[in-house]
Amino acid sequence: MPELVAAEGGRAVETRVGHSFIKAVMASEAAVFGGEHSAHYYFRDFWNADTGMLAAMHMLAALGQQSLPLSELSREFSPYVASGEINSKVQSKEDAMATVEAAFETRDVLVDRMDGLRVQAEDGTWWFNLRPSNTEPYLRFNGEARTAETMERTRDEVLALVRR
Repeated sequence: MPELVAAEGGRAVETRVGHSFIKAVMASEAAVFGGEHSAHYYFRDFWNADTGMLAAMHMLAALGQQSLPLSELSREFSPYVASGEINSKVQSKEDAMATVEAAFETRDVLVDRMDGLRVQAEDGTWWFNLRPSNTEPYLRFNGEARTAETMERTRDEVLALVRR
């Protein structure tokens, strides 16, 4: 998403996951749009609130303005292979996250702890976020990579560490 926003002259701002965090950052940044990997979409024109209906209307409008099928149109907005959200029930969220962080600490990666543990390859070819659920005994994994092979390898390595 940051690449698409920059290509259109905008500035992407990262925030923690969650309605209240996103609404607050959208208000302070005067953002026009916000979104989560879990398909929650927030619009300034809808009081910075999450609305799937408005997202669907924008998608239908874009679809109606050109002749490509939806599968072709969506490729422009999904240049990476995504894992989707994968939940793992664990005894200790903190221990599992520490195990994953330790496994990646000697690699050429960028680490961010704004919302759980975000690890990104320095060359930008893949990233993942592992964050604890606020309401359940789960760690939630989301990842993306430029290729399916890289995404699957990264996903499988992280989930093996989390679930051992």
